[in-house]
Amino acid sequence: MNNSPAAHPLSAKIDPKGILIAASIMLLWAFSLVFLLGYSADFSDPLVYVGILVQTHLYTGLFITAHDAMHGVVSSNRKLNHAIGWVAAILFSYNFYWKLFPNHHKHHQYVATDKDPDYHSSNRFLPWYLSFLFSYVNIWQFLLMAVTFNVLKIWIPVPNLVLFWMLPAILSTLQLFYFGTYLPHRGDHTNRHHSGTMPANHIWAFLSCYFFGYHYEHHDSPNTPWWRLWKTKNVRT
Repeated sequence: MNNSPAAHPLSAKIDPKGILIAASIMLLWAFSLVFLLGYSADFSDPLVYVGILVQTHLYTGLFITAHDAMHGVVSSNRKLNHAIGWVAAILFSYNFYWKLFPNHHKHHQYVATDKDPDYHSSNRFLPWYLSFLFSYVNIWQFLLMAVTFNVLKIWIPVPNLVLFWMLPAILSTLQLFYFGTYLPHRGDHTNRHHSGTMPANHIWAFLSCYFFGYHYEHHDSPNTPWWRLWKTKNVRT
């Protein structure tokens, strides 16, 4: 049986809007971060918590942008596509695009097997999350984050750096893992992609993880960019 992802009619062409959408996410992340780093971090202010949630969602958008670049769907220009993915990954706590790239494609090729770097046979949340996290994090990221933190704290209050730069990055890894890996791949799935999917609810699917709760659909159509993934819901090839 051929388990390779089927071509999907929505994936036939790379939409030129991909560059604009990727740039918008990166710019929104940057503008939001600059604003929040200068905002008064008063724990009695509900806007502080809104800011954390917004920045978390934008961090997730950075990773999703890098992910789409790994599938070659941000730009039809290969070099530009990878350059955008590289920048998006670096902005997300110094993730290294070319380290993420092979692991992600192994996930698609060997989904839910012992060769899948994103899979954990225990099906238990914490061991799986830690395995997921440390398969992508390395000592250089910690060092670069530490150096950046110590430089930035010269001008920026430490609470702002923690609340709006560091904490959202950590929360985003939970968001990506829970909605994009744990929920769709836990348990046994007998379909050809060994993946589950959330019920159709496009607003919640976007807010939860940029439509990656529609995970069977992503594996079925890996060359569909995140912002068109909702159109593949309940479409079978």
